[in-house]
Amino acid sequence: MPAPRSICLLRLSAIGDTCNAAAVVQAIHDHYPDTEITWIIGKAEASLMSGMPGVKLVVFDKTEGWRAYTNLRKKLKGQSFDVLLLMQVALRANLASLCISAKRRIGYDKAKSKELHSLFINERIEATDKPHVLDTFLQFQKALDIPLEAPRWSLPVTEQDQAWAQQQIDAHRTKHLVIVPAASNSERNWLPERYAAVADYAADKGFAVYLCGGPNPTEKSLAEAVQAHAQAPVRNLVGHSSLKQLQAFLKVADVVIAPDTGPAHMAVAAGTPVIGLYAHSNPSRTGPYLWQQYVVDAYTPALKESRGETPEQAQWGQRLKGAHLMERITTEQVCSMLDRCIQEQEL
Repeated sequence: MPAPRSICLLRLSAIGDTCNAAAVVQAIHDHYPDTEITWIIGKAEASLMSGMPGVKLVVFDKTEGWRAYTNLRKKLKGQSFDVLLLMQVALRANLASLCISAKRRIGYDKAKSKELHSLFINERIEATDKPHVLDTFLQFQKALDIPLEAPRWSLPVTEQDQAWAQQQIDAHRTKHLVIVPAASNSERNWLPERYAAVADYAADKGFAVYLCGGPNPTEKSLAEAVQAHAQAPVRNLVGHSSLKQLQAFLKVADVVIAPDTGPAHMAVAAGTPVIGLYAHSNPSRTGPYLWQQYVVDAYTPALKESRGETPEQAQWGQRLKGAHLMERITTEQVCSMLDRCIQEQEL
């Protein structure tokens, strides 16, 4: 198959999913270096992905409402692509795809299609029995005749971002643990006193401990609660970094602890081991791709109790609801996983 002249990829959100999608974008650019790649992406996500070699980002700002579609059509006026990769099944993404002219419109397999997705495509990726979101994304790569190899990432950060990260590091410690306590859905947050207990445990093992996250009040409040419960010094950087600064900081960390949240996948892209805390969603589907062995999994037993199913038996994407599910994860489980990570990563 000859190299496509131009490829448009549509994946608007969220941060974690776009980090997974970035591995496919990287593979496309590596395999077809002369192909023009355009990525239709959300505003916040674009701030993280900007500067990717060979990739033009076109922002779709959902806060603009219906004007976002008009603006997207204007930005793409006169352009026609050889291929569209419609890598999101949400209705907003499906409707946005109407603004894109493309000969081949590749979307999800039938089992994963929803919200009228099938009406907006003329080709489907192959179904895969691997559950992870990234494994599904890789089928878009396969549809372009690009060999499936171990995914890799190279999210660009500037020298200024790297300098900021270095300025935050405790020069008196040689090991650095980042805790990202908050997820976008507060149900997926662990308890502040348990985060604090793990921070104290890590500090006793010689780690400098940092809290990272976004600027919204919920994240700031949770971080302040963790800091208040901790006996050891904990540096609170929540709300004090851009996404690129956070990416640079995750790269200099030795370990990251996080629930089901975007920075867990940013850490994967940075090559930093992640201890994931999961109770509401299947970690085999949405967990840190390269570090599944370090997930503390409360989802599997909760799924068995509530629905009588294993993750393999459950519908793809099956989530659990409940304000207290994260309480199933104990401090001892997380500390034990940290010990395992320290031993296996020789920290």
